[in-house]
Amino acid sequence: MCAQPKPSAVQRSEVTCRYGSRNPDSPIPMSIAITRAVPASIVRCELTHLQREPIDLGRARAEHARLESLLVELGLELRRLPQAPDMPDSVFVDDMAVVLDEIAVLTRSGAPSRHAELESVEELLRPLRPLSRIEAPGTMDGGDVLVLDREIVVGLTTRTNPSGVAQLRHYAAPYGYSVRTVPVRGCLHLQSAVTPVGRRSLLANPAWASPGDFPEWDVIETHASEPFGANAILVGEIVVYPEAHVRTRERLEAAGCRVRTVPAGELAKAEGGVTCCALMVR
Repeated sequence: MCAQPKPSAVQRSEVTCRYGSRNPDSPIPMSIAITRAVPASIVRCELTHLQREPIDLGRARAEHARLESLLVELGLELRRLPQAPDMPDSVFVDDMAVVLDEIAVLTRSGAPSRHAELESVEELLRPLRPLSRIEAPGTMDGGDVLVLDREIVVGLTTRTNPSGVAQLRHYAAPYGYSVRTVPVRGCLHLQSAVTPVGRRSLLANPAWASPGDFPEWDVIETHASEPFGANAILVGEIVVYPEAHVRTRERLEAAGCRVRTVPAGELAKAEGGVTCCALMVR
């Protein structure tokens, strides 16, 4: 399922992001990971499905630094946004935009407390892509969006509504993308429930997103004891994965995936996964 053919020299120079397999016709290499430092105010982060627990700030920052270090090791250029000490969720930059090969769509979170995060993301993306924007009454978090080849799959959640989906469809359609929605149950974002782990493989928690909603993909299911184990970043042929989910990691490796783990337990207390902490740009 995850096993890949040996890549050519060209393929080795390209990095695949959390969206899934790269458009083979695109000449643009994926080379940038956008991040932002963990603010001390993360202890006041938005929570939807979790009870608040104390967050060890030092550990959370060390986890984030380890993720950044691994992304650089895997060949990505790191670009850090300005620190945002008064924005508790600002480390979760992936929610602020949907980046396609052709354009970037700035989102409008269903959590109003996050709207101020967008300005600096817009400034960084402007030289990299033509920009479009989700406007009111639309809402969307990037964490609810998977780009799987030329199909964009969006989860309808408390953060993303039908108006936001319609606007994304309008922006993406001229470039040959289709957009469809899937239900999400019991978690914050679609990417909490399912993420790509190979060219034609997904990792999913079937209690939160139905594998049947992805009929053209091979689906590896998380272990029942690890409901938060479906969140991973695919970088080339490497699955960047939280170290805590040992049983699901075993399933990934049994399917032929090459896995590199990072600590992520403190950031998980803020309802964040590894995908949340990096906005990928080809």
